[in-house]
Amino acid sequence: MAKNRPKPDDRSDNVEKLQEMVQNTIKNMEEAEAAMEFAGEEERRRIAAKNQRRRESIEAMRQEIRDEYRARERGYEEE
Repeated sequence: MAKNRPKPDDRSDNVEKLQEMVQNTIKNMEEAEAAMEFAGEEERRRIAAKNQRRRESIEAMRQEIRDEYRARERGYEEE
């Protein structure tokens, strides 16, 4: 029986993946804000809360982009 071995850690495209995630999250925020125009008061509060969480996620992703970029520049040496 063959042993399952994990794939080696390939971080080479993490920066690009994270940047795409940020762009998708921003797009989702913009679409949600547009939908608020037609939403009731409770739905507006829900959308506003979700967009706040999205803003927090975007900041975390941007920090991760900076970290990954630095790691890439150092050749992904152990930190």
